[in-house]
Order: sequence, then structure tokens, then C-alpha cells
Amino acid sequence: MVNAAEAYRRQQILNAPPEQLTLMLYNGCLKFIDEGAVAIEEKKYEDANTYLQKAQRIISEFRLTLNMEYEISHQLLPLYNYVYDRLVEGNIKSDTSKIHEAKEIISELRDAWAEAMKKARIERAKAKGGA
Repeated sequence: MVNAAEAYRRQQILNAPPEQLTLMLYNGCLKFIDEGAVAIEEKKYEDANTYLQKAQRIISEFRLTLNMEYEISHQLLPLYNYVYDRLVEGNIKSDTSKIHEAKEIISELRDAWAEAMKKARIERAKAKGGA
């Protein structure tokens, strides 16, 4: 049986617009990176592997869904590749410095995405008010 909090979370995901889902994925990726780094520090390597692989899957999804018709996608792909490589290497070598490097990049991308969403909302509001 699914508890109420889980049902609510699933409903939020199902009803979220694509830009909100992207933000949720960035946040989830950061959560898994943090959990992986903590697990490495606690020498819980199996848990670290699980968390970091979840973060890697999110990065893979970002890479797969890039629309290469846009210039920004050509800039994001190498960043995603680099982050993915840092996560893999950090996982294999239990090196939290590589994992923290990946986290910094994803944090910046998440923050930029959140700012873009905010600006888009403002523009939509202006367009509705002006139309």
C-alpha cells in the first residue's frame, strides 16, 4: 500500500510541466550525489554505488533528451559528459573530491535552470497582462 506522502509526490510528478520535471531531476541528482558522498565517507561503498548510479542515470537522461538543434545543447553535452565521468571516477576510486566537483557543476546548472524558469514566468505574466 502506498502511503499518502508517496501518493502526493507521485501526483506532483504526473501533473508537473516539463520545466518543473527538469528542476526536480536536477534536485534529485544533487540529493543522490550528496547521499553517495556521505556513504563513501562512512565507508558504505555499496550504498555509495547505488546512490551515485542513480545520479548517473539522471545525467544520462539529460544527455539523451538534449535537442541538438539548439546551440545550448552543444554546450550542455560536454558538461553532462564531464559530470558523468566525475561521478563514475569518484565512485570507482571512492574519491569524494571528484563527486563534489560534479555536484558543483550540477548545482550551477540547476540554479541557472531555476532562474530561467523564474524569468519565463515573469515574461508569461507580462504577456498575459499586456495582451
